[in-house]
Amino acid sequence: MSGVLSGFSVIGAVIAVGYLLARSGTLGPHAPAVLSRVAFSVATPALLFTTLAAADLSVVFSRTLVVISGAALLSAALFAAVGAVRRWGVGTTTIGALGASQVNAANLGIPIAVYVLGDAGAVAPVLLFQLVLLVPVALTVLDVTVADGTGTRWSRVWTPFRNPVLVGSVAGLVVSGTGWSLPPLLLDPVGVIGGLAVPAVLLAYGMSLRGSPWPGRGPDRGPVLLAVALKLLLAPTAAWLLGTGLGLDRDGLLVVVVLSALPAAQNLLVFAVTYRTGVDLARETITLSTVLSVPVLFVVAALLG
Repeated sequence: MSGVLSGFSVIGAVIAVGYLLARSGTLGPHAPAVLSRVAFSVATPALLFTTLAAADLSVVFSRTLVVISGAALLSAALFAAVGAVRRWGVGTTTIGALGASQVNAANLGIPIAVYVLGDAGAVAPVLLFQLVLLVPVALTVLDVTVADGTGTRWSRVWTPFRNPVLVGSVAGLVVSGTGWSLPPLLLDPVGVIGGLAVPAVLLAYGMSLRGSPWPGRGPDRGPVLLAVALKLLLAPTAAWLLGTGLGLDRDGLLVVVVLSALPAAQNLLVFAVTYRTGVDLARETITLSTVLSVPVLFVVAALLG
């Protein structure tokens, strides 16, 4: 338990440094965007590549993947059902369903996996599920129903497959699956770059908290609160029940419940802005779920850690 609490303390301290840097203006107004792009495009793919290249594939494609995907799909389906009954519209319902199911695995998931779970590769199942299945399906729905007609109807469906995080993950899986052994001359530089991922993500996130409005008070209050409740309460509970039913041990349950309790992914806002639907819903869901995920994760760590 002390190790888990220590891990959260490390994460909180680095986020606090990022927030203070934003307040002081030391790195300038563009620092959060630059750090985020470096982490997303270079450092995170490098970290996942080096981690998965040495991973056991039976761990990646395991009951953990079944549990996490099952919990996420349940949350998305329940939001979609409520949205249909309340007639929130396809765009709002799709964005809300993503907010209720898609976790911030690349930004917050990796540092939490490193410092709390002790293994960056623990996020691989949820990353692959989201990038290969959940996001493409949601974008296809948005393309068919609310796209403004620019570009081809199916062009955005393939966007996740050009995602650098997915590319790094798949490349690592290929190396692991084929049994290749890369020479240190090639692997060591990638490892050094991957070491930048965690601090860059945490600093950028801390900077992003500067000036953020308090969510849950606007016209989208109902969808926001529903998405957050499903994300932080239903999803981890479902993961615990599914994991218990599939016979996961205490450590396995900690992994699936922690990952399912992560807040909504930040790229949800990118989707909302791109399709011009549910923008406020996306922004408020991300902020509120991120804030409230901290006590939820502490409770999970106390019960299962």
